[in-house]
Amino acid sequence: MALLVRVLRNQTSISQWVPVCSRLIPVSPTQGQWSRALSGTSQLSTTKDSPQPVEEKVGALTKIIEAMGFTGPLKYSKWKIKIAALRMYTSCVEKTDFEEFFLRCQMPDTFNSWFLITLLHVWMCLVRMKQEGRSGKYMCRIIVHFMWEDVQQRGRVMGVNPYILKKNMILMTDNFYSAILGYDEGILSDDHGLAAALWRTFFNRKCEDPRHLELLVEYVRKQMQYLDSINGEDLLLTGEVSWRPLVEKNPQSILKPHSPTYNDEGL
Repeated sequence: MALLVRVLRNQTSISQWVPVCSRLIPVSPTQGQWSRALSGTSQLSTTKDSPQPVEEKVGALTKIIEAMGFTGPLKYSKWKIKIAALRMYTSCVEKTDFEEFFLRCQMPDTFNSWFLITLLHVWMCLVRMKQEGRSGKYMCRIIVHFMWEDVQQRGRVMGVNPYILKKNMILMTDNFYSAILGYDEGILSDDHGLAAALWRTFFNRKCEDPRHLELLVEYVRKQMQYLDSINGEDLLLTGEVSWRPLVEKNPQSILKPHSPTYNDEGL
């Protein structure tokens, strides 16, 4: 299955996904050695220092609508948020260097490895967007929707039997929500807590080299710090995210990106 992920990534482009937006249905979800290895990552800030979620004042009618399971009026149009969500999910699969993860984390080049890497990046996007109030939470649901649509399409491209694909989707869904809960707990903890979550989910309890965990803990911390530096409205309107390299050539290069182009310009 050499180069499988690279081939699959080229199967689905943004233009193939855009028509789907109009039909979207929101979806409802040894110890000493390890300690020495992880102690070097504590210089990065944790999400405890991240901006707090935006508090929005909503009317009684909106509260009733959302209590019934529907989405009330948002700060921006749902169409714009859906397009931004598409772009953000696309950044998780097209702007991530999967081969670097396979090499440095000693992961096999398989579909499951692709999913674990994608899941990690999608989760980081969800953590960031949940800070943007109701619009951000709505965007999170759309991102997850696109992820499952993409997983299904890639399974079909690989020729997976529909029955087996359905069973795998159920298993992957359970794993996804378990991973989200574990990562959420880990990111709010210290580096040891985050490393434990990554060991359980990302490495499937099979990582024997603490350097791999150290690398990944540092990666997650710096990515969250980087995402927090991006203006929330820019993310809601464009969904454009660039990922830092797994190994930084210049650690001082983590800067706020230039202002993006909004997805409604020229319309």
